[in-house]
Amino acid sequence: MRSHSLGPVIMSTIRQSRESSKHPSAAVVGGECINSEKARISVQHDASLSFSREATDEDSESLRHVPDTVPRILWLVAFTGAAQRLAFYGTTVPWQNYLQNPPNHPLSPGELGLGQSTATIINSAFLFLSYLSPLPFAIVSDSWLGRYKTLFLSLIIFAIGEVLLFVTSLPFAVANKETALGGFIVAMILIGLGQGGTSAVIFPFLCDQIPDAPPRVIRTKKGEEVITDHKLTIQHVFTLFYWMINIASLITLATTSLEKSVGFWAAYLLPLCGLVVSMVPFVLLNGRFTKVPPQGNTLPHAARVLALATRSGFHLTAADPSLQVLSHGNQSFPWTSVFVQEIRRGLRACRVVFCFIIFYLCFNQTTNNFISQASQMEINGVSNDTIQSMNPIFYIILNPLIQNLVFPFLSRRRIYLGPIARMSASFLFLAMGTAYAAGIQKLIYSRAPCFEQPLACDAGLVAIYGDTNQHRPNEISAWIQIPLHFLFAIGEIFGFVALNEFAYAEAPTNMKALVKAFEQLTASLGSALGIALGTVSKDPWLVIVYSVLAGVTAITGIALYAIFRVYDTLWYTKETARDMEEPSRVVNVSEVKQESG
Repeated sequence: MRSHSLGPVIMSTIRQSRESSKHPSAAVVGGECINSEKARISVQHDASLSFSREATDEDSESLRHVPDTVPRILWLVAFTGAAQRLAFYGTTVPWQNYLQNPPNHPLSPGELGLGQSTATIINSAFLFLSYLSPLPFAIVSDSWLGRYKTLFLSLIIFAIGEVLLFVTSLPFAVANKETALGGFIVAMILIGLGQGGTSAVIFPFLCDQIPDAPPRVIRTKKGEEVITDHKLTIQHVFTLFYWMINIASLITLATTSLEKSVGFWAAYLLPLCGLVVSMVPFVLLNGRFTKVPPQGNTLPHAARVLALATRSGFHLTAADPSLQVLSHGNQSFPWTSVFVQEIRRGLRACRVVFCFIIFYLCFNQTTNNFISQASQMEINGVSNDTIQSMNPIFYIILNPLIQNLVFPFLSRRRIYLGPIARMSASFLFLAMGTAYAAGIQKLIYSRAPCFEQPLACDAGLVAIYGDTNQHRPNEISAWIQIPLHFLFAIGEIFGFVALNEFAYAEAPTNMKALVKAFEQLTASLGSALGIALGTVSKDPWLVIVYSVLAGVTAITGIALYAIFRVYDTLWYTKETARDMEEPSRVVNVSEVKQESG
């Protein structure tokens, strides 16, 4: 019985020995054999992740497009830019109270006591300066200094202004109002210049760090083959950069608290420290940045090209050197046909940017009229400008969701929203938000105690402080504004990223900072319209003002898409720059001679 039971075991052992002699690798102990198989699978997995090849036209049509990887040094530039915006927002938000209210004001903190009108004029002058100053910095950047040196110079100017503002706001300095005001004006000019220079070059310099690599086919962790897209990479970088800026803007929660509980000097010191800390690695690691050298002052050449085009019926083809040589013999021209095409693309970018005058007019309501609207409602212990912080909070929450869920969802279905479509959508979101504000204002006018004259009727008077009357707001919660800031945050996500993405891609290589400066010029024009709108932005006309503004914004967004949607058609294809050239009539030699003569 025992020998019978051992028979199968002995025969099994003999078979394993024979198999081992034929296949030595199979004679490994079971655990080691499993590890060997796992190692083989791991090697295949790593090879799958490292798979990469140059993309073909067929790949571009059939595969899903994804952003490419970017160098880590790029995020240092983004961090420095976000820190500068932190200093800008943290410093400028308390200015209105600092200028308007006197010290020891019973309702709001203050220092210089210049009154609302003077404080508003000074703030408006600062906005004009900060929006107009990018232009000279852009010319200097593109023509002589380059983007890194211009950005570093702008940060130094900005930091000096911050230091001066901090020193002149200390208790011993504000004791002399004239000294404090003089120091503030000089600091304001320096901060405005520094802000303008940074705005002109930060986005182009950020994109300079992105390698201009051709499209590649790579394999994801799930084994899906996808194609890298340079334009999606720029979109990804800009989206995350604006996300960082909105996180930085939350510094206003701290500075507005410090101005009330400690003093304005503390409110100015905090953003100054953040800026200085961010500049240290920016200087120490500057050798790792990609620095595109300036290519000389091309503005005179651009002016001559535009002059020739104007004389030829506004056709840039007439400025092509090949046609000019045929027309004028052996005369040489200091530009090339490529330069003429770049001018064409730059003008196209400027036309799109010009539409954003209305965008800025509408978006700027969050910093003035919507804050005033909140003060007309019950705010239950918080400041009326605190609710405005819901805008960056929503941006911080929604940006990753749109970037990591919405866009990939559309991409997997081969739906790509070009910049024109995203810009047009941003106008519509702002229009819906402004229309919602009109509805809120209508509700405010329907509530007691002051109805259509909020904060200005005898029925709402609760206290008198010298020349200042304190009124009870109308009986409606200010938190009803939350959907407004939700819609504006979505509009900001779609609008600003798409605008900068399109402007950078279309701007000539040696005029990218200049095109960015033109964008800031449109912002200044939007602010100018806002000042004009201010004359009618008062009760009881605010429902009409918001309604008209919402309608104009929606119409502008629809017109933007109708006029420029053709640029989205080939946005994500290869040879985009060539395919997107605007059609122009053929200009022959006889026409050039006739038009030039």
